[in-house]
Amino acid sequence: MAYEPFNLKGKVALITGGNRGIGLGMADALARAGADLILWGSNGPATDAAADQLSAHGVRPLAQRVDVADEAAVVQAMAQAAAEFGRIDAVIANAGIGGGAASFSEMSVETWRRVLSVNLDGVFFTCREACRHMVGRAKAGDAGGSIMVTASLAAIEGAARNEAYAATKGGVISMMRSIAVEHARYGVRANAILPGWIATDMTSGAQASPAFAEKVIPRVPARRWGEPADFGGIAVYLTSDASAYHSGDTFVIDGGYSIF
Repeated sequence: MAYEPFNLKGKVALITGGNRGIGLGMADALARAGADLILWGSNGPATDAAADQLSAHGVRPLAQRVDVADEAAVVQAMAQAAAEFGRIDAVIANAGIGGGAASFSEMSVETWRRVLSVNLDGVFFTCREACRHMVGRAKAGDAGGSIMVTASLAAIEGAARNEAYAATKGGVISMMRSIAVEHARYGVRANAILPGWIATDMTSGAQASPAFAEKVIPRVPARRWGEPADFGGIAVYLTSDASAYHSGDTFVIDGGYSIF
């Protein structure tokens, strides 16, 4: 007999940046486990295509074009999704952008603010609206919910020339912990996921670098790049009732890189 808590039929999960990379890897696993999905992406056609792909698993996907840095867009899209499905059980604030510089002393204010607007403000808007929905449900007698934020190893390691990115990822971990403490009384839990070196569009430059292949990837004990599919299991676990008492944690998924 299957372990029933991992059966996500009847649950609804929202994933920002869910049309590619880690977000799509999570969405695919959630769909295979039976969850209906709400995908947010700033690229409308790509988000529609991802929703069509996921519908093959027999679940109901909703694609919404949302720029998470736009507060009004986040508020409107969250309300629309909740109204259409009747509930949102899990929200994964995964959308993010890179933004480094030749050196910290050369980093522009424009780069700093652009990265923070998506990676920190966008997570704030998304999590705030998710909490508003879940607290409202709890007060109506339907407690529970799971919030996940995608951080990065850059939050806990020195990320040279990426201070803006690192600052946002450290910030979302602190935000997650505060959310976890404040909302536990409503049955809402919050956790962070810290990816290592993962083969996505964001790391395409590093993937094409012979020096990176020679000096960095051999330091990963798993001896390979991570793949978006490697994040499916944690997404299913944190969405499922199996994680009902697991909150305020950080999950490092890096093939052992950070401990080697």
